Amino acid sequence: MNAVEIEQAITDLAEQPFDSAEFPYAFLEAFGNKATTIKRLRAGASNKSDLGGVLQTSNIHILTCDAGRVTQTLAALKASPATAKAKAKFILATDGIDFEAEDLTSGETVACAFRDFPDHFGFFLPLAGISTVRQISENAFDIRATSRLNRLYVELLKDNPEWGTAQRRHDMNHFMARLIFCFFAEDTDIFGGKGKFTDTVAQMSAKDSSNTHEVIATLFGAMNTPREERAAAGIPRWAEGLPYVNGALFSGSTEVPRFSRIARSYLLHVGGLDWTRINPDIFGSMIQAIAEDEERGELGMHYTSVPNILKVLNPLFLDDLRARLQDAGDNPRMLLNLRRRMAKIRVFDPACGSGNFLVIAYKEMRAIEAEINRRRGEPDRASDIPLTNFRGIELRDFPAEIARLALVIAEYQCDVLHRGQKLALAEFLPLSNDNWITCGNALRLDWLSVCPPTGAGVKVQADDLFETPLDQTEIDFENEGGETYICGNPPYQGSVNQTQSQKDDMARVFSRYLATYKDLDYVASWIVKAVEYAQATRAATAFVTTNSICQGEQVGMLWPIVFGKGHRISFAHTSFLWSNNAAHNAGVTCIVVGLKSDASGGATLYDGETARVVPSISPYLTPSSDTIVRKSNFQISGLPEMVSGNKATDDGNLILSRKEVDELLLEFSQAERFIRRLEGAKEFIRGESRWCLWIGDSEVDDASAVPEIAERIEKVRQARTLSRGKQANDAAVSPHRFVFAPHAPGISILVPSVSSERREYLPCGCFDDRTVIVAPNLAMYGSPLWCLAIIASRLHLVWIATVCGKLETRYRYSNTLGWNTFPVPTLTEKNKADLTRCAEDILLAREHHFPATIADLYDPEHMPADLRAAHERNDEVLERIYIGRRFRNDTERLEKLFELYTKMTATAAPAKGRKRKAGAST
Repeated sequence: MNAVEIEQAITDLAEQPFDSAEFPYAFLEAFGNKATTIKRLRAGASNKSDLGGVLQTSNIHILTCDAGRVTQTLAALKASPATAKAKAKFILATDGIDFEAEDLTSGETVACAFRDFPDHFGFFLPLAGISTVRQISENAFDIRATSRLNRLYVELLKDNPEWGTAQRRHDMNHFMARLIFCFFAEDTDIFGGKGKFTDTVAQMSAKDSSNTHEVIATLFGAMNTPREERAAAGIPRWAEGLPYVNGALFSGSTEVPRFSRIARSYLLHVGGLDWTRINPDIFGSMIQAIAEDEERGELGMHYTSVPNILKVLNPLFLDDLRARLQDAGDNPRMLLNLRRRMAKIRVFDPACGSGNFLVIAYKEMRAIEAEINRRRGEPDRASDIPLTNFRGIELRDFPAEIARLALVIAEYQCDVLHRGQKLALAEFLPLSNDNWITCGNALRLDWLSVCPPTGAGVKVQADDLFETPLDQTEIDFENEGGETYICGNPPYQGSVNQTQSQKDDMARVFSRYLATYKDLDYVASWIVKAVEYAQATRAATAFVTTNSICQGEQVGMLWPIVFGKGHRISFAHTSFLWSNNAAHNAGVTCIVVGLKSDASGGATLYDGETARVVPSISPYLTPSSDTIVRKSNFQISGLPEMVSGNKATDDGNLILSRKEVDELLLEFSQAERFIRRLEGAKEFIRGESRWCLWIGDSEVDDASAVPEIAERIEKVRQARTLSRGKQANDAAVSPHRFVFAPHAPGISILVPSVSSERREYLPCGCFDDRTVIVAPNLAMYGSPLWCLAIIASRLHLVWIATVCGKLETRYRYSNTLGWNTFPVPTLTEKNKADLTRCAEDILLAREHHFPATIADLYDPEHMPADLRAAHERNDEVLERIYIGRRFRNDTERLEKLFELYTKMTATAAPAKGRKRKAGAST
């Protein structure tokens, strides 16, 4: 269950007659407990309560009680030995009149009337496995409102299916935006009295709902008509109570979908909520999900937390404004100059969605301005910060509408907070008809026309606050000039997941810079557009993005463009989880990157809550220069080569399972000479088993004497002949061989191409020449054992994690980008001997725990002490070769590696390493 479904379930529970015996089970059921779980609790099989209540292990202890004894009952629950023994996270007591609960982990409590406990449903969401951030608990209203609006939306579409079509979906979304404004306005005295809109609909519409649409349309018409024109317009007396809103919010068509009795009931229920509690920080994103079919499954969860947004906005410009405020003290002139500066700041989100970033930026700036006004003795002064300085581009129309609405609501709330409700009400209506959110494709629009330099004129005038032409290219008011801060959370989409339209967008942005750009993430387009924009006007940028643009091959594609336009990374947050609050949403591993053309004053690198000022930040988000690691066909330190493993391309006919090997040898024992063990990542790490046919050119006749082998060879020939790949077609003449076979006699070292990020060391291992290492894993043939010591080091892992990028969150290994670029100081014979002993110790420690697999041995929570000690010794020996001691941390490791890489690549030549074999992995 998602949060909205849970909220609805407990709301229904609160509205039912209180049944003291059934309440605990109904409460648990509302939070998603299955019928079998409830049945076991009822039977007592899993109920651990010692007070006659219901105690679910590791969850909650619930007890109903006689009237007036709720507080005492909660105390008894807390003191209960069973509560502690069962590790209950919550306790809950109620008599059906009062309701009290406590989170035993945080100590937070809830005390309210029983009928009001659904207002606190966010408090209990951990019971449903939903890991919440504070916002979801503190803003339960927004989810309750979303729930009811969603039920109304779905019900209206049932009775008005044409409003759900592509042709009329905009009309439906527009109608919902108007309703939201009315609900907010009637509860905040904007309409001159609480409940005016909802009460009028209730009084004037028939209970059978036959004329509900007509009543609402009339009210919309009234709000679009100045009072002096209402008589001539035929506005009825019962609609006179609503003010003239203007702002083009209710202009255009006033058509309203028809209402069923249920839909009318839902409308009145939504209007009955307390809309003074709306939080535009997150409400916009949640309400957006109502109109998105694919998002409704996680309704109420699609929003970005305020702390995450501030990771972008604070270092981008808000911290500087606060610092200037502190410097100004009570100096009137300095305060005035800061206020004037802020009035000209533009915040521009070119992928604004429902406006989260813009709303937070506006509210934070208003707070700073309010403090300026207080210090200057002007607390009642109207804001000099115009909403129209908060610009956005959004591809979909409904989020664009909600973004404008969220900003309008935020403006009113800020006025109430900082100036008082009387002044806020006096100046709120009529709304301005300025339009500052553009609906369109940000990658196909000219950003200078949407957020223009000083003095841009009118090109297209929007005829409705919420009716923006898709081809709009100019904002319809003049710009005073000043700083521009570009921010947001653009869509990420890796190359595999891009639609054709998105691929076309990428071509528009990158075709003039790169011959090949298809491996770049979609979000990279926004970065390039931002630095192009900043060449024409004073601007700084900060985006949330996937960490992949600062890893692997994408670095060499994207960042030379950025640096070539005179930009540098001014601040960055290293990888963190940017997730919605859905119960099973793993989130996306993201970074925040700030860009500006002025590189003075150093840069700030954030790692979690730690901030570090450094001279510069590299495109790998390390404290170093702008060095970019590029693929190399040779090992820059002169180390032995690493190549891709052997590639079969055999339609499965050269590969055998354990059962197939046993059956083959049972009938044809002579086939044993053609069978070798096959080793890949799964086999090496998890201990799985596979074999393969390995037949030399001189052995084809002998092998073909075995009927089953001959049949398999023929199937390989047929598969390769029919293949669309040139490599397979060319290899059809030798179907007994792998299409790529670098396998060589002697000891080989295997490095998996992908491995878990949980491990503290990269998995690697040694094999004899009776084992065939299979692609896409990497192999070193005939290499000395000290190479394994290097690959198995912490030093090498941090290099691979940084420069090779990741597959999802897993380490991705590359020979040309990871091994060949790895800088190693010149090794003496003693160094090599010491490293060889370290490698032997690691292998012996593994062998000591046979048959434990690599997955078992390198589980960070269960790594054997002797194996960990062997790796520690290996790290000690290798790192002393670099700097004479252990590195203090991974940051220091990367600084040294990048320093060495820069020096080596400045003088490196192919002669220093052996030429890479054809077909080696990238």
